[in-house]
Amino acid sequence: MEIRAMRAFVAVVEEGGLSAAARRLHISQPALSQTVGALEREFGQQLLIRSSTGVQATETGLTLLSEARAVLAHCDQALAVMTARTGQRATTLRIGIPLELPADLLSKALLDLSTAHPGTRVTVRHLSTSAQVALLHSGDLELGLLRERPQGQEFDAMLVVKEQLGVLVAAERGADLTGPDGIPLDALNELSWVGFPRSGSPAWYDELTAVLRSHGIDPGPPVPDGQPLIAEVKLASVSAGRAFTLAPPSWSQPLPDTITWFPLAGHPIVRRTWAVWNAGSHRPDLGHLIAALDQPR
Repeated sequence: MEIRAMRAFVAVVEEGGLSAAARRLHISQPALSQTVGALEREFGQQLLIRSSTGVQATETGLTLLSEARAVLAHCDQALAVMTARTGQRATTLRIGIPLELPADLLSKALLDLSTAHPGTRVTVRHLSTSAQVALLHSGDLELGLLRERPQGQEFDAMLVVKEQLGVLVAAERGADLTGPDGIPLDALNELSWVGFPRSGSPAWYDELTAVLRSHGIDPGPPVPDGQPLIAEVKLASVSAGRAFTLAPPSWSQPLPDTITWFPLAGHPIVRRTWAVWNAGSHRPDLGHLIAALDQPR
C-alpha cells in the first residue's frame, strides 16, 4: 500500500465523502474512487459503507484508519526534519494573472493561504493567456488565471469569475447614446474599438470580435503583438471621442472627467476568468488556494 493511497483513504473518512476528499486532495473524484476500490481489493475487505449521505468506515476500515494515520504522522515528521536540516523551509507558488482582474479576487484567497501555509512564498506575474499556458506546460507556473479554458486533459480548470463588460466612452458621447438600460452595443458602430493583440488570448479574442460583428461593429485589425495593453493607452484613445473600449464595472484605474463607464444594454459581452493548473499536481498549498478561490462572489 502506497503513502498516496493511505492519504486518500484518510481524507475520505475524515471528510465523510468522496467529493469533499477529492477537493481536499486536489484530484478528480473518479481517480479517488479507483484508489479506494483498489485498497478494498488489496485487503479483500470492505473498508467503507457508502450511502446517499456520504461514507463511513467499516470496522476493518477504522483499523486501517488508525494505522494509516500513524504511518502518515511518521512520514510527515521525517519530511519536516529533513526540510529543516536542508534549510528548504519555504516553497514558491508562481501565479500568472491578466492585466485586468477584480481587485478582491486574489487578495482574500492569498490571505487565507498565508495563514494556512506560512512557508509558501507567492510570486505573481502579469501575463497574457497564451504566455501563461506556455509556462504551465513547461512547469514554470503553478497556477494561471486565464481568459479561456485550455483544451485537453493535461490541465484542470475552474471558473472563478464572470464579468458583464460595459464600455468606457467619452462622457458626452456616452450620454447621447445611453438609454434606460445602458448603451446598446450596436449604437457604438460609428466608433473604433480599442482592442488587444489576438495572440495573447486567441479564443477569447475570436469570441469577443464575433459578438462585435454580430452587432454591426467592425473590430478592425488586431493590435500588433508586443503593444502594451495598459490603462493609459486605452484612455488616451477613448478620450478623443472617436473610440470605445470594453471594461468591467470594477474598473480599478481612476478615470478623467472626460470619460465615463456605461453598462451595455442586455449584457451581450461576458468575460470569464479560469483558474488553471496542472492536473497531476498534488501540492497542498496550491489545493488550498484553489479551494479559497472557489467561493461565491
